[in-house]
Amino acid sequence: MALTEKHKMNKSNGSSDPKEAPPRGRRRKFPAPIGALLGLTLTSAEPGHATIEFQAGAKHANPMGTLHGGVLCDIADAAMGAAYRSTLAEGETFTTIELKINFLRPVWNARLRAAAKVVRAGKIVGLVECDILDDHERLVARAASTCMTLRGRLAEQRGLPPASATPTTG
Repeated sequence: MALTEKHKMNKSNGSSDPKEAPPRGRRRKFPAPIGALLGLTLTSAEPGHATIEFQAGAKHANPMGTLHGGVLCDIADAAMGAAYRSTLAEGETFTTIELKINFLRPVWNARLRAAAKVVRAGKIVGLVECDILDDHERLVARAASTCMTLRGRLAEQRGLPPASATPTTG
């Protein structure tokens, strides 16, 4: 199914935009707990596309002093997930079944932008790509993800538990 067809399906269910994407030109915090932990900002989301911004600093460094590769993976995964989620119909969710990243340039302190696009959104499996650029528009990393769309019982089992069900330590 083409992205525009699924987007129309989402709109027909009363949603003004796909999966609560921010309107064009508006920024908002990334809508998952990992976004708050890392300080991710969702700067744009359209059907099949999403952009995340992130400020890298010393607190994100690996033992060599550069940005930890896992943080780059998190940024790319967040952007690719937002892009893929925008293609889903009502009642569908997804899971990442593979993620690959190439680290191309070291980062110390920089404002990074992860721009993701859905290459193919199939009925069950989709492919998403993401470029992470620094504040000088240099390519820092390139990632690709394979996502699997979940429906029915599998979709119902996904998601965050309600706050009251979250265990606390004390």
